[in-house]
Amino acid sequence: MNSIDACLDGIAKVNERILAEPEAERRKHIRERTVSVTVPDLATVFDMRLTIEGLTDITHRSQTAPAPRPRVHVTVTVTSDDLVDLAGGRLDPARALLTRRVKVDASMGDLLRLRKLL
Repeated sequence: MNSIDACLDGIAKVNERILAEPEAERRKHIRERTVSVTVPDLATVFDMRLTIEGLTDITHRSQTAPAPRPRVHVTVTVTSDDLVDLAGGRLDPARALLTRRVKVDASMGDLLRLRKLL
């Protein structure tokens, strides 16, 4: 099991990958969305916004605490180890979804746009 800090580092790596994309590509694929990443083994939820400027307003809270934003567009559930492995490129996102190591609750449009970023 990884720590909250390791998960935050993983989220930062994902953000770096997003920002490495040319701005034109980000504008094409990103619609501003609120994102919550639930990490059950740490009983923690990471809340953030996905924008053209990357992942912003990243906070974390206890899994039992209420969400700070009224509406979450994308919810991801993943263990801390898998989150760190995904961020580090050691776990393929498509394989993780197919094997249910990562669960994503989002609209079909959001899923299609997000897959182009990962």
